[in-house]
Amino acid sequence: MAGDLLTPDEVLARYTAGPKEGVFTDGSCEGNPGPGGWGFVWVENGEIVAERSGVDSQTTNNRMELQGLIEAFKVLPEDAEVTVHSDSQLCVKTVNEWAAGWERRGWKRKTGPIANLELVQELYALAKAHAKVKLQWIKAHDGSRWNEYADALASSFEER
Repeated sequence: MAGDLLTPDEVLARYTAGPKEGVFTDGSCEGNPGPGGWGFVWVENGEIVAERSGVDSQTTNNRMELQGLIEAFKVLPEDAEVTVHSDSQLCVKTVNEWAAGWERRGWKRKTGPIANLELVQELYALAKAHAKVKLQWIKAHDGSRWNEYADALASSFEER
């Protein structure tokens, strides 16, 4: 797989499609569990405002997806009006649909424990603190420039 990875600069040279602004997040894992990474890029008017990435030597893909979102929300001012894009339907549905009910029930699901509870709680608290931020799903690997860029950031752990 490492031979197929693009660097962020290669992504910018190859892709132009997709939304031109917003925050784009991604997580990646080689094996599940295994070593992984997360990344995000915040773009306004086609220009990068901020980007970050990180690694974990033993993790899962879902944990890295959640961590990428958490780190992105942390850099946004609480009054930011921006769309945060994630290609993880699980993460988007967790925040937009399920977490409120879990919180009301004492962080319990009807069908069993919540995976990665500490990350879910942290992300949900950050999302609530950013009332004007919209979290939206974006299709993965469809040539959307900034989503591909976030993927390159998240996957860069394989090069380290």
